[in-house]
Amino acid sequence: MEILKKYGIWIVLGLLVIWGIGIYNGIAGKEQTVKQSWGDVESDYQRRSDLIPNLVSTVKGYANFEQETLTRVVEARASATQVKIDASNLTPENLQAFQQAQGSLNSALGRLLAVAENYPDLKANQNFLDLQAQLEGTENRISVSRKRFNEAVGDYNRAIVGFPRALIASIGGFKEKGYFKAEEGAEKAPEVKF
Repeated sequence: MEILKKYGIWIVLGLLVIWGIGIYNGIAGKEQTVKQSWGDVESDYQRRSDLIPNLVSTVKGYANFEQETLTRVVEARASATQVKIDASNLTPENLQAFQQAQGSLNSALGRLLAVAENYPDLKANQNFLDLQAQLEGTENRISVSRKRFNEAVGDYNRAIVGFPRALIASIGGFKEKGYFKAEEGAEKAPEVKF
């Protein structure tokens, strides 16, 4: 009992410090998971970007193909690869800029694949079919990576709100991260005409 009277305040302070360090380390671990998830997203988008020159080269071999469509794909790829976000600065505004650049590329690729439907020889070309399948697989990977990223961000953001975690997060410099959101118009079903 004598020890508690003499050292009680120090024991309580020591326990509070250890508890605060535990919370800080938990938040820091979640932030690292967000950064890792962001790296996966970037890797999948890079894979798609790397496929595009091969796709464009394959399509270029068909002289009648619309040059304007190819130019749009090349320009959209160049624009999309210029938008880079550091994993430590995943603000909603930065994510929106990144998503907008990628959306332009999605649109250009969609047009390219739609126009390709008018070229039976191209549609039968094995290189084109392989690239199209790889591109489809990559789009699926991107979707999964974005979902995992949003889950990691949600876990992290929940960890830094509420008392006393918000206090420790503020002291540690942890800030909320942004999410990927659905693209504009995604809530509308595409119009199908026969």
